[in-house]
Amino acid sequence: MTLTELRYLVALDKERHFGRAAERAFVSQPTLSVAVRKLEAELGIAIFERNRGEAAVTPVGRRLIDQAYRVLSEVDTLTAIAASGKDELQGPLRLGVIYTVGPYLLPHLIPTLRTQVPNMPLVIEENFTRNLSQQLRANELDAIIVALPFSQPGLLGWPLYDEPFVVVLPQGHPWEKRDAIEANALSGEELLLLGPGHCFRDQVLEACPDCNETDPDQQPRAGSSLETIRHMVASGLGITVLPQSSIDDRNRDEQPLLTTRPFAGNGPTRRVALVWRRSFPRPRAIAALRQAIVDCELGGVTLLKSAVPMDAGDAPINIETMTL
Repeated sequence: MTLTELRYLVALDKERHFGRAAERAFVSQPTLSVAVRKLEAELGIAIFERNRGEAAVTPVGRRLIDQAYRVLSEVDTLTAIAASGKDELQGPLRLGVIYTVGPYLLPHLIPTLRTQVPNMPLVIEENFTRNLSQQLRANELDAIIVALPFSQPGLLGWPLYDEPFVVVLPQGHPWEKRDAIEANALSGEELLLLGPGHCFRDQVLEACPDCNETDPDQQPRAGSSLETIRHMVASGLGITVLPQSSIDDRNRDEQPLLTTRPFAGNGPTRRVALVWRRSFPRPRAIAALRQAIVDCELGGVTLLKSAVPMDAGDAPINIETMTL
């Protein structure tokens, strides 16, 4: 059994198709197929069921592949430990960011990071929280930026900033005359939100439970991204709720078509955090990334610069105890 064979198993587990798995592993399909069959013969078990190029994992294969993930993760950790002995701030950092944070944080973060840590470029993945969590645990990412609450064993985290949600209205909407909007009033409007799977959608619906109708025909209209939803509001289709960091002058021609209002009282907010594996061997890289983020000029958010004093040697917060 070799590490290469284990990597083939992982590639096939991800793709469930021999051709696509071979492309993922940068080998020919016959090479991957022969290696998998050789490993199955060596172990005396069927790891995959085959059907015209498709691959389904057997029950015993599932256990073996899960162990392969752990083995490969430990191998990567050994490599990273060796590299960190040279300089933790040298080399790429694989960063995952949720969809509702990336477009608004990254334009500020990248130039700041390039100035402060020029030899640590970012490999960036935007995705849903659940997918980023899986990639972090599988050692496919080094750190992720997500909204709280978030709970996974074996992870550490630093809170980065708090931001309020705001109501976005089309030009001429009657609510333009109001100073603030009650959350429960949203249920009487054509509300545009992200589709299921986005944690931001869930947070908005938590603030306005009456908006979460059980009748599918009465569900809020879904958009594919916050920017798409912003355009739909500007066109007059309805109203929406956006995080404060997304409200800027990026669409100057569109700005006269939009009006924003805060929520009345204690309106909904979110806390954004940086999360990484407890075993990640480049703590200085994580600290440098966090420092760059809190040094960014993000409009409308409360940066938590003193949440964990970096120069005091304090241990980062355990992600299992972090809540809103």
